[in-house]
Amino acid sequence: MVSADCLVLLSDVDGLYTADPTRDETAQFIPEVPRITPEIEAMAGGSASEVGSGGMATKVIAAKIAVGAGCHLCIAAGREAHPLRRIESGARCTWFVAEAPPVTVRKQWIAGMLQPRASSSWTRAPHARCARARACWPAGVTRVKGRFDRGDAVVVRDPAGVEIARGLAAYSSTDAERILGRRSNELEGLLGFRGRDEMIHRDDLVLV
Repeated sequence: MVSADCLVLLSDVDGLYTADPTRDETAQFIPEVPRITPEIEAMAGGSASEVGSGGMATKVIAAKIAVGAGCHLCIAAGREAHPLRRIESGARCTWFVAEAPPVTVRKQWIAGMLQPRASSSWTRAPHARCARARACWPAGVTRVKGRFDRGDAVVVRDPAGVEIARGLAAYSSTDAERILGRRSNELEGLLGFRGRDEMIHRDDLVLV
């Protein structure tokens, strides 16, 4: 989940058509696909090209994965020089449009699909304060329970033990314990390296 905004697939064709243009002279070019439907998948069919890798059907599968993660996908011709510059200048290509931004999809993934580690961060900041800050700062955390690595999903609880958020830890539990209650300008001196200012960055935090 790198939160990319756009993915470009360069091909031997300049985009998606209603049929294989090398076999059907009536095939119509499709400049934009707002939603991938069974009809769109049927249009992809296969590719007779000897240089295409996987055919248009495989590219549409890739598009489904990309837009599902909040990333727009573009299929464009890659044979001409400077293909990305050509796309920026308005060269013909097909855009598959994502309905939600990558950060929103990422937070949905954190909230609903990840299983938190058997660990919790305890914060003295009330839910309203977390909502305003949209992040979990070391200065507001009073306790770390359990073991986890950087990037693991953790639960954030208030002093009463009530879950108020979930997120991806910017530090391991060992490092998190060393910076409890500390301000951001103290972290490098305590850890010996420069990490994030937040215990959980706002892009990685979901309030519950």
